Amino acid sequence: MSSTWQDRLADLIAGNHSDTGDPVDAGAQLVVTHPDGSEAFRAALARQYRHGDDGEPIVWIRPLVGGEELPDEDYIFHLAQARRRALAWVGAQVQDGAVVLQLSSGQVARVEPATGAELVELQRWDDFTSRLTGDQLAELIQLREDSWQGPFA
Repeated sequence: MSSTWQDRLADLIAGNHSDTGDPVDAGAQLVVTHPDGSEAFRAALARQYRHGDDGEPIVWIRPLVGGEELPDEDYIFHLAQARRRALAWVGAQVQDGAVVLQLSSGQVARVEPATGAELVELQRWDDFTSRLTGDQLAELIQLREDSWQGPFA
């Protein structure tokens, strides 16, 4: 039985493809390419996503950007930079274990297993979010707001 692209997206983002069985050892990264095939953007993805409301062909994600190690603190993320992003798609499929979205912009977004620096960044994100309050984490998970008004802005 083949899974849908939505099922595969959920598994990638949750880390359900880990070789060790521990989702912390896996996760997803986003690679966006221009129509000519050149890379436009690459980043690890937070472990949450949501589909557009009322069947809109949109997937909301949170690319992990804006992280830094402070001299007197652990690694933090500036949440005003690690904002939610919309992938407006016109076509979607599973290809070689990744979810490939044909974007309305003409670009291609590929959600694939995180590797290398992107996997390290995702693990830093997991550590960082464990320091947030329940309400702060719930707000991030909803992927409904475009700005952050609180600590780590």
